[in-house]
Amino acid sequence: MEAQLEARNRAGRAVRDISHALVGHQAEVPLINEVANTLRALVDRLEQAPARVRDPLSFPSWEGTPAHGEPINTFADRPVSGTASPYGMDLVSFRDGDEAVARFTLRPAHEGAPGRSHGGIVSAIFDDVLGFVLQIHEIPGFTGELTVRYEAGTPIGRELEMRARLDRQEGRKLFMSAELHDGDTRVASARATFIQRDFLG
Repeated sequence: MEAQLEARNRAGRAVRDISHALVGHQAEVPLINEVANTLRALVDRLEQAPARVRDPLSFPSWEGTPAHGEPINTFADRPVSGTASPYGMDLVSFRDGDEAVARFTLRPAHEGAPGRSHGGIVSAIFDDVLGFVLQIHEIPGFTGELTVRYEAGTPIGRELEMRARLDRQEGRKLFMSAELHDGDTRVASARATFIQRDFLG
């Protein structure tokens, strides 16, 4: 199992890297065609393998609460922060007191307007990092509402930091907030309502 996870992590990283290399470079047509043909052949081989189905009882996907300063780990195939996910953002996440913190650098395939991240990418990262707050408090739940305010362009190619926290809880409703900074500049903020639940159904 450990060997498979390590292999999936390497493959996920390679897929992420090739997507950014393809978007971020003006390659010649023969090379692009070679990439397409090679990847198509690999897809055909992968699709011969048995399907993977995630056990619903694997939710929540964490074991224990991280201590102050410890990394926040999650399901390896989680789209935004999973180490094996082809859609991962390569977040470095950890607990700082009662806050979840993520540091990351957006890359060419994340670009919307020139030199800036697509807003949906920013929103997805907010949703994921706010979810880490559930892990800190050991509360299983899901996103009920997420509102993002874009305050400045979110750059690609520079390290960014996001911080998220639980502001209060009213019954099953968890009210949270978060901010994204480029150095000293706040480029976006978010407010969210998560809904606590004890199991998936």
